[in-house]
Amino acid sequence: MQLEFDGEIWFWKGPAPWYFVTVPAKQSSDLKEISGFVTYGWGMIPVHARIGKTEWQTSLFPKNGRYIVPIKASVRKAEKLEEGDQVTVRLELG
Repeated sequence: MQLEFDGEIWFWKGPAPWYFVTVPAKQSSDLKEISGFVTYGWGMIPVHARIGKTEWQTSLFPKNGRYIVPIKASVRKAEKLEEGDQVTVRLELG
C-alpha cells in the first residue's frame, strides 16, 4: 500500500519532544482497516517514508483516531524543514 498526502509539521513538547505530520482522515481510515495485519504493537505501523529526496524507515503512531508520522532531525535538516512547514509525505507499507 502506498499513500501520498500534504500536511503541516508540528512539534510535540512532551517529555520526549518530537516533530510530526498528521495523516489526513481518509488515509488514516484506510490505514486503520489494515492495521491488524501490519501493526507490531500499540497500533504502530511500520512504513518507508519520504519527504522531498529524503527517505527513512519509521512507524506511524495512532493519535486521536488518526495516525502521525514522526519526522527525524536528520530529515528536517536534509530538507531544511521547520515547524509549520507544509510538506508532501509519501508512505509505503509492506
